[in-house]
Formats: sequence, C-alpha cells, structure tokens
Amino acid sequence: MEQSELQALADKLDKLIERCRKLERDNAALRELQDDWNRERAQLMHKNDLAKNKIEAMIGRLRALEHH
Repeated sequence: MEQSELQALADKLDKLIERCRKLERDNAALRELQDDWNRERAQLMHKNDLAKNKIEAMIGRLRALEHH
C-alpha cells in the first residue's frame, strides 16, 4: 500500500472513531433524558393517585351527607 493510501485509511479510521465517540455521548445524554422523563412520569402518576383518592373521599363524604 502506498503512503497516501495508508494516510487516507488512517483518516477514515479517525473519523469513524470520532463518530463512535459522538454516538456514545449522544446515547448517554438520551439515556439521561429518558431517566428524567421516567422519574417525572412516576411523580405525576403518584400525584394523580393522590388526587384520585382525595376526590373519592370527597364523593364519599358528599354521599354520606345526602343520607343524613
């Protein structure tokens, strides 16, 4: 192989390595975002359950008042 061909191959390899590193960084960032969204979803589901329980308790009290 000629020196220029080796250099071209080395350049392509360097670009490929850099692209892989960028993809790894992007992937890590996306995983972090996914974890954040999952935590937020869990918090919202918990708040939704609390609100549902409060509403059900209010309905129960209103029904009890109706019967008195």
